Amino acid sequence: MSSVAVKEDNALKVSRANCAKNTVVDVKGCSIGGEEIVVIAGPCAIENEEVLKETAFKVRALGATILRGGAFKPRTSPYSFQGLGVKGLEILAKVGESLNMPIITEVMDTEEVSLVADYADVLQIGARNMHNFSLLKKLGQLNKPVVLKRGLAATIEEWLYAAEYILAGGNSQVILCERGIRTAETWTRNTLDLAAVALVKDVSHLPILVDPSHATGVRSLVTPMAKAAISAGADGLMVEVHPEPEKAWSDGEQSLTPNDFNHLINEIKPVVKASGRRLSL
Repeated sequence: MSSVAVKEDNALKVSRANCAKNTVVDVKGCSIGGEEIVVIAGPCAIENEEVLKETAFKVRALGATILRGGAFKPRTSPYSFQGLGVKGLEILAKVGESLNMPIITEVMDTEEVSLVADYADVLQIGARNMHNFSLLKKLGQLNKPVVLKRGLAATIEEWLYAAEYILAGGNSQVILCERGIRTAETWTRNTLDLAAVALVKDVSHLPILVDPSHATGVRSLVTPMAKAAISAGADGLMVEVHPEPEKAWSDGEQSLTPNDFNHLINEIKPVVKASGRRLSL
């Protein structure tokens, strides 16, 4: 399936030939895929209510509209922190409700879909699960937005086909997320493929986010790549923020401080304006 085939094959639900108009996904009044740029922010992992509440309060005040936080954490090492599970979901839902912020969190298993859906406004499929076809089919039966992250070394073709699984199941609320792919480069965590963002906007009607935190793994690169992502046509950003990154239970090296996040918001504002769009508030 080449990009030309995707563009021209109206049999594929993911193809722009099937839907010429951009899909806009509504998340409790927050539109993703329209004129507004959405910023999703929060810690990599939910550690406790105090840290999440502090983070959420600060990112909300600075311009984030959706709160992120991992309750179930797929980690490379089985000895790394794996998340608080149900307790984390409860904390995330409580903090999100207190600040009137929609929440997004990852679901890892078909057996957890109903559980996570009871708490979250948006369900995320992480890079490691992009090829979990049973999970994709299950989410296709759900009437809730799904963020589908690109796999660790997935081609654009494979990524779009993964989205097709969800769409084919009946769930049209799919949001793609470019989070970098694995290459020979070792100075960054992954290689952010911004060409994929522009290409996907051309061949598909689905909205697309960029996660510059996971894409780079380097705190100082998050803001520059966030600006580049918006220039490439991204509909929003997903950024990791922690009050004290050096004490974070996971991914502290790529997490922004609240001050860093404030700088990011100020830096992207002129780029958003130059792109003829506006920030979602």
